[in-house]
This record gives sequence, structure tokens and C-alpha cells, in this order.
Amino acid sequence: MKSLYRSLQHVLRHAVIVGITGMACLVNVNAQAPSASAKASAVKTATAVFAGGCFWCVEADFEKLPGVLAAESGYTGGKTLNPTYHDVSAGGTGHTEAVKVTYDPAKVSYAVLLDYFWHHIDPTVKDKQFCDTGNQYRSAIYYKDEAQKALIEASKAAILTKGPLKEIQTEIAQEGVFYPAEEYHQDYYKKNPLRYKYYRFNCGRDARVAQVWGKAN
Repeated sequence: MKSLYRSLQHVLRHAVIVGITGMACLVNVNAQAPSASAKASAVKTATAVFAGGCFWCVEADFEKLPGVLAAESGYTGGKTLNPTYHDVSAGGTGHTEAVKVTYDPAKVSYAVLLDYFWHHIDPTVKDKQFCDTGNQYRSAIYYKDEAQKALIEASKAAILTKGPLKEIQTEIAQEGVFYPAEEYHQDYYKKNPLRYKYYRFNCGRDARVAQVWGKAN
């Protein structure tokens, strides 16, 4: 039964992306709007990498945070070179579905990013997030240096001390190579809003986050 349940979860996720590659040319892109890279180049920026299950959702959440300039879906944390979505979603690569956040440190601090991330995932479970199960869907925070690592550990300790969580399974690991995901995964929530909302609701992400943290995010 567990194997059947996991298979059904996987089918749900993949059902909403069927045909997306073939329809990519139909996406309406406003050529006049400045790109994320153009915005980022105008200010002094920094990056941070997080994994919180489905990267569509993590990307969408971070792009709502003031001070965040862009969020890019990708793969990291494993050893397989140049992984594809098919490789990572099948498991065995060691990679997570992750998001690289580009932000303006003058407007939002790394500490705020950490707090925001914690409150948009379920840190209490291992090797899964919401309806997605497997090592590739584990939650993780990737640090650049010892200073960032110290901030992460302090943030984790504060949550465990103040509550409401009694345990945290989120991995804390050294940042490695980040492989951008395929183009059809980038800004998925904007390109395919109905499919995205259908997936997010049926996966129970927001309901579980509210249950874990005691409030809606």
C-alpha cells in the first residue's frame, strides 16, 4: 500500500506538467518588462540556496518576499553531473529540488530569508515535503561559509527553544554546484497558474504549513 500511495503522489505531480514542454512557445512573455538579471545587475546582490520540496512552490513563495529580486529552480546537493528533472525526480542522484534566491541585502537580510523559509515548509519530516516523498524532496539549507552556517544553526536553535516545533529534520549542508532546472520549470506558477494551484492545493502544502506553525503563511 505504501508503494501504491507513493506512486499516486508521483502521478499527481507529473500529471500537471504533461505537455508543458510542447506548449512553451504559447507562453505570453512581455518583451518590455525588465528581466530578473537586469534588475539584479542594478543593485548589489547576494544569493542563497534552499530546498523545501516542490521547487515551483518554494520559488513562488520567495518571489513574494520584499527584497527578493529573483528565484531560480534547480538541483543541488548530490553528485550526479548535469542532472535533469527526470533524473532527480526518479531518485538516486542525491540532489534535491532546490531554489537559488537572488536578493538585495540592503532590503532583506539573510536572517529574514531563513525565518521566511522555515515558516513556509514542514521541517519536522525527513525525506519528504507534503505529498512528495523521497530523498530528492528533503528540506535543506545550503550555506556558503561558516558565518552563514552559524546563522542557520542559531535560527534552528531559536525555533526549537521557543517552539512550536520539538524537532527539525531539515538538512544543513555546504553549498555546492547548483544546476538550473529546465526552462519550463522556471516561473511555473506564472506560466501555468491553474495547474500550479491545482497541484499546490491537492498536495496539501498550505494546509500542512498552517498546521505545523499554527497559522497561515
